[in-house]
Amino acid sequence: MTHILIVEDEDRLRQDLTDFLELTGYTTAGAATAQDMRQTLANAPPPDIVILDVGLPDGNGFDLAAEIRGSGNCGIIMLTALGETDDRILGYESGADIYLVKHSTLREIEAAIRSLLRRTGSLDDPGSGDMDQWVLNVADWTLVAPNLHVLKLTATEFAFMHMLSAHSGEICTREELADALARPNWPFDNRHLDAVVSRLRRKIEERVNLPAPIKVVYGVGYTFTAGLSAS
Repeated sequence: MTHILIVEDEDRLRQDLTDFLELTGYTTAGAATAQDMRQTLANAPPPDIVILDVGLPDGNGFDLAAEIRGSGNCGIIMLTALGETDDRILGYESGADIYLVKHSTLREIEAAIRSLLRRTGSLDDPGSGDMDQWVLNVADWTLVAPNLHVLKLTATEFAFMHMLSAHSGEICTREELADALARPNWPFDNRHLDAVVSRLRRKIEERVNLPAPIKVVYGVGYTFTAGLSAS
């Protein structure tokens, strides 16, 4: 199984990446500092890919990329707020295989990982195929899990899932979801939205025996971290 080391000092982003990538079939480890990264690399089997921030509190990601490249042959994806052309060039010259800016979505990051895995040729790619595919049936308001368990949805749950499927893995904002779930003379606010999501997650996990791939993007909205199609 492909193992990914996430070197990122922003706790929330690191956790979001960890949760998302593990849901899509990878194993992960996290490091918040350059020192943590070095300790992990020294004490554990080498990762297949390192996702590397540039602005760490105790190190420069450009220097760390060159250090990683000099000691092994793992793939390197830089994920940073620095998006100028000179920064990108320096990233590639330092040893990065792929350079992404931090407004990239989780699905874009995962697609970059799969692209890098295909490029290397010798690594497994758990992101390929339909093993994580969920299907939303429009006719009967059911959600079919990858293990073929079928879950009947309420009208509100179906409207929520239909909005996520329409966004194809991108983030669906709270405002968009509230508008879709609102009813005449019944205002729908963030508290109602979070309650719907909490109940739906619990319902999925209890009845289909799989983790619910509904991910909150704090301050923005929600996204579905697995394949989801409506039919």
